[in-house]
Amino acid sequence: MSKDPDKKDPDEGSMTLWEHLDELRGRMVKMILFFAIGVVVSWLYKETLLGFLTQPYVAAGGKSLHFPAPAALFLSYIRLSALAGLVVALPVILYQIWAFIAPGLYSREKRFAVPFVVCSFALFTLGSYFCWKVAAPVAFDFLLNFRGNIPGGLVLQDTVMVNDYIEFVSHMFLAFGLAFEMPVLVFFLAIAGLVTHKHMIKFFRYFIVIAFVVAAVLTPPDPLSQLLLAIPLCLLYAISIGVAWIFARRRETPETADAE
Repeated sequence: MSKDPDKKDPDEGSMTLWEHLDELRGRMVKMILFFAIGVVVSWLYKETLLGFLTQPYVAAGGKSLHFPAPAALFLSYIRLSALAGLVVALPVILYQIWAFIAPGLYSREKRFAVPFVVCSFALFTLGSYFCWKVAAPVAFDFLLNFRGNIPGGLVLQDTVMVNDYIEFVSHMFLAFGLAFEMPVLVFFLAIAGLVTHKHMIKFFRYFIVIAFVVAAVLTPPDPLSQLLLAIPLCLLYAISIGVAWIFARRRETPETADAE
């Protein structure tokens, strides 16, 4: 007798609170372990990573980064390695999160584990790459354009600290990476039955305003950077409507079959 894909396994979800906590501890250990491995690997290539991150700054005319104390550069490299290590370990972290919540899902929904991990990592990487390739160069071109000579003979020159630069670009990369995760978030909300494509279509005009507000908060204070985040957010919202519609069709199909 075949198993109904729309029903939960009765043997799953019968774990006690302590068993759930023990499983959570085990998965946290795995995430921390792979994060530590990612940090070590990133530390070995710290100069290459910093060179990669500074390409938009150099292309905009930046010539040097500074550090105010002997240990400042060392600490900046540690921070950079930690951020890169998190990205390296992200697929494992996403899979562990999915594996922890999987017992509470229907059997047919558990098949989305690999697509969830692949799509989440790919979208985050795509958002970060878009930031590095498009948004960051535009932001630096705009912000560094204010330097130069002013009346009276004074010269305004940038003295960018390496720790400030890493913080600035990491916030931008994180903002764009998370923004590109919207289709995955909508997928989860659709599974939970909290949103449908019809609701999202009605909310679209309000989301446009929200997208520009979010872009204004998360990006540098120049209009081009804000547009470069707000416009992809609106496009991703439209894609998310399609995701919700596809999931609604998949849900309606078995219900129609049962009615017949």
